[in-house]
Amino acid sequence: MIFAELTISETAIIGLFVATIQFATLLFLAGLGETISERAGVLNLGVEGMMAIGAVFGFIGAVESGSPWIGLLVGMIAGGLIALLHATAAVALGADQVVSGLALTMLGLGLADFIGDDYTSDPRRALFAEVDIPGLSDIRFIGDVLFSASPVTYLAIVFGIAAWFVLNRTSIGLGLRAVGQSASTADAAGHSVVGMRMGAVVVGGALAGMSGAYLSTFVVGAWSVGVTAGRGWIAVALVIFGAWRPGRVAAGALLFGFTLALQSRLQPFGVSFSPILVSMLPYLLTVAVLIVISIRARNQPSPSPAGLGIAYRREER
Repeated sequence: MIFAELTISETAIIGLFVATIQFATLLFLAGLGETISERAGVLNLGVEGMMAIGAVFGFIGAVESGSPWIGLLVGMIAGGLIALLHATAAVALGADQVVSGLALTMLGLGLADFIGDDYTSDPRRALFAEVDIPGLSDIRFIGDVLFSASPVTYLAIVFGIAAWFVLNRTSIGLGLRAVGQSASTADAAGHSVVGMRMGAVVVGGALAGMSGAYLSTFVVGAWSVGVTAGRGWIAVALVIFGAWRPGRVAAGALLFGFTLALQSRLQPFGVSFSPILVSMLPYLLTVAVLIVISIRARNQPSPSPAGLGIAYRREER
């Protein structure tokens, strides 16, 4: 095997890729939720806040019930409920989506810190255990990386496939994409613009909350102030990187997940880098991706929904 020729241990390599899958799952769930919201024409910059709310409620739900599944469900509900605030302001009332989203981030982070204050040093844990797929998990290297993961990772794959199918193969998905492209045309065709957009935002919030709960019940395994560490902003950039398509968002999540995994796993490889510079890598990549996409957009049509960020009021038809 090729690893026999390397000085780096196979264990370190496996650990790096396992962490990549974990972070990719985290980013993909939040990015998928934002993709659904933006395909409906609603920009939600509150992903970081929704993830924080999901993380704190997910952790509380898990440790108080003793079940990480309860924590995951509570985190999803909490994320969906706080996303409803943005949906009400930006969709039902026609407020500026950027301002509303930023306010949601600040509210979510502040509220999560306040609610989670008593749980910051809580020693209790209710964590997801890794699930081995019989036969496949025994395959050397590949089994450890791909077939021995958290159940949330497998659930994220199912959600990604379901989102692709609904968006591209169902009447609901057609209507959702229609309200994102031209709300007035979709309205004339009989689609409820407000209803579909609000539903998309709430679903996106639930997935962001799920991402946060996964963070506190598996990836980190605890609640602490600032636990999301800006990963919600990476998820927003991930949607642009993935051109608003679930499959490409998944591929981008693996790339960004790899940079996040590198932050704490360079030392076993004998690589000497400043930890501060390494921690900057995911965000530098985010900026670089946005710059490249912006330059490319000058020479070709943007793949973004035409109605993204534009409020719709029926009386304006």
